[in-house]
Amino acid sequence: MTSIDKYLVQALDNYPYNLEDALTSLEYALSYNENNSQALCLYGRFLAEQFKQYEEAKSYFQKAIQNDLHAVDVYPYYIDALLKNEDFKEATQLIAFALTVKGIDKFEIRFREVLLHEMQSDYKKALQLAKQLPLYSYDVEHKTIMEEMLERIKNKRSILSEAKKTKK
Repeated sequence: MTSIDKYLVQALDNYPYNLEDALTSLEYALSYNENNSQALCLYGRFLAEQFKQYEEAKSYFQKAIQNDLHAVDVYPYYIDALLKNEDFKEATQLIAFALTVKGIDKFEIRFREVLLHEMQSDYKKALQLAKQLPLYSYDVEHKTIMEEMLERIKNKRSILSEAKKTKK
């Protein structure tokens, strides 16, 4: 195990429970290799999830992917940052590309595609895509996530439908 691996493992182990130690280890890892995709991804996550600095986080995710297009762990977090920053066009493009990357967890990407449409209030499309999620799931734990997502989207669609009826 190289020094960067040691510090990267420490950073991953500490994140998000011990942020100070995670950040210290991450800075050491990046000092050994400023182009390490995993370290850049974790730094991007840190910025997006802890400080809500989505624009700066995006630059770290972009650099991680530029260094390794097959860094499959980067894509879900990058898409999350785009969604939270309401960069829907960019998220749509990244989702389309991510689905072509060999080894990507298609459930994770398709899940975020549903979120994209839900966040854009396109509940019909979101519901249609959510119903297709079981095709990409190979994990029992996904069942609850899918059921909750379907229920949430149906509720939103119902609320929207009721609001339209009330206006008439």
